[in-house]
Amino acid sequence: MSGAAERSGGCLCGAVRFVATDVPGTAGICHCEMCRRWTGSALIGVTVPTQTVRWSGEDLRILQTSDWAERAFCGKCGSGLYFRVTMRGEWYGNTEIPVGLFDDPNGFEITNEIYIDHKPDSYAFDGMAGRALLTRQDCVEKFGVSDDEPAR
Repeated sequence: MSGAAERSGGCLCGAVRFVATDVPGTAGICHCEMCRRWTGSALIGVTVPTQTVRWSGEDLRILQTSDWAERAFCGKCGSGLYFRVTMRGEWYGNTEIPVGLFDDPNGFEITNEIYIDHKPDSYAFDGMAGRALLTRQDCVEKFGVSDDEPAR
């Protein structure tokens, strides 16, 4: 998939749906502890501008998980719906949607992995050539935030 496109998706039970109109053909992987606990593995997500996502349904719940970010989930089935930075800065204004929520999860190219030094040794992703790999320290320096803050 090249360029940006409109894509739809939703949670496991269908109580929460979305349509995003500026979805790129790229995705990234995060191995930080909070993402691993939230997803049960690595977060494989697509970054879309927040204003281009329309959510529907009445079971969307939001949890502020650190001083700088929030996560949303379906209040009925518990599916993780998005990760969003709430602190002003480079990533503010974007929403990270897990690839598995899209009705058609095909066609995304993985372009980066972050917190690579926190990745469990029980799995690995193929095709790392050309992919940006950032450690926890790289992320702290680049984005100015830490995953050390406890969830609320």
